[in-house]
Amino acid sequence: MKICYVDEAGCTGILPTSTSDIQPTLVISALIIDANRLSILTNRLIKLKQRFYPNLAPANTTHLGWMLREIKGADLRKDLCANGRNVRRQASGYIGEILKLIEDCGGRLTGRVWIKGIGMPINGMAIYTYSLQSIFSDFQHYLQNRNDTGFVIMDSRLKHLNTPVAHSIFTQKFKQAGDAYPRILELPAFSHSDNHAGLQVCDAICSATVTPIAVETYCTGHVNNVHVRPRYSDVKTAFAARCAVLQYRYDHPIIGRRGGFIVSDGIAHRSGRLLFN
Repeated sequence: MKICYVDEAGCTGILPTSTSDIQPTLVISALIIDANRLSILTNRLIKLKQRFYPNLAPANTTHLGWMLREIKGADLRKDLCANGRNVRRQASGYIGEILKLIEDCGGRLTGRVWIKGIGMPINGMAIYTYSLQSIFSDFQHYLQNRNDTGFVIMDSRLKHLNTPVAHSIFTQKFKQAGDAYPRILELPAFSHSDNHAGLQVCDAICSATVTPIAVETYCTGHVNNVHVRPRYSDVKTAFAARCAVLQYRYDHPIIGRRGGFIVSDGIAHRSGRLLFN
């Protein structure tokens, strides 16, 4: 049994100008792990929190109580660009160990990266549903390739946002032509990240790793706002190669190479191969 955790970073707001303080990207990431590795993932994540952020929880917090103390990817992303060297090293060291945890658990990454066009309209719901269907297709292939089954857990948003996204998968699973995802047992389940190590790990990858790499690669020189930071180049140097190896990539008989992080560059229409290159 495999579990696919899905999280997002960024927003679906329009980027009116190159200097508007709107996030220039939307990243939707997925982490696939074997259910048998969930205990390892959970306990090692707790130990990483205790090691890198020992003051995150009160002294009397139980071992499992540490799971409720989240280290948000957005905060890590800010710390990676902090003026203080020790703060940057702490965040970078934590992310490096998160990647090692995924590597040791045999995890794989896939997802969609959307670079907003400057002054261009954006259909947030369409983008989100399309991205999830793409992730489901990758996960279905992963399961088919391993003769296994699985299910998807997504970081919950608001009900009126969750429902149409889930319905887009519902229509694919129960269409007259047949189930598009027969090895994925159910529609995506929406949950809060507090008690899910997989969602917390996925958040660290999505918000603190892939997002700054995407911004550095596709937005630098085009967008000049608070979300484009010079030190994102250091994030790419440190982690891009490891992220590239962790992608689940495969050959599709009709459309060629698939999987991993697919990039839609609305600024200069550059190739997704530049993301981790």
